[in-house]
Amino acid sequence: QVRLSESGGGSVQAGGSLKLSCVVAGYTFETSCMAWFRQAPGKEREGVVVRDRFGHAIYAESVRGRFTISTDNESNTLHLQMNSLKPEDTALYYCAADHPWGSWCEDVNGSFGYRGQGTQVTVSA
Repeated sequence: QVRLSESGGGSVQAGGSLKLSCVVAGYTFETSCMAWFRQAPGKEREGVVVRDRFGHAIYAESVRGRFTISTDNESNTLHLQMNSLKPEDTALYYCAADHPWGSWCEDVNGSFGYRGQGTQVTVSA
């Protein structure tokens, strides 16, 4: 059974940093495609980053150079380090997973089969 559980959200001022975590059950990083998405109130879901099973990552232009995806294989945890945060980064962030052989792994806005409940990130000006 695949389960994803996010944590690490919070409230920060613009320019600050947060590190999100997603504990993954049911997949290993070598056998999956992983992603982070976000959704702000009244807006459509936005892909933040997608990572294939080889560790190659595709970032949305809006976060490139500020956000970094990483993995901790020992704890099977996916991380998203977010630096230089802006008010427009405010959203519910959630991780997603699926097997690695679909087109979703080549598209930062791909559709994934599994997702967590999300963790809220609020950035004030």
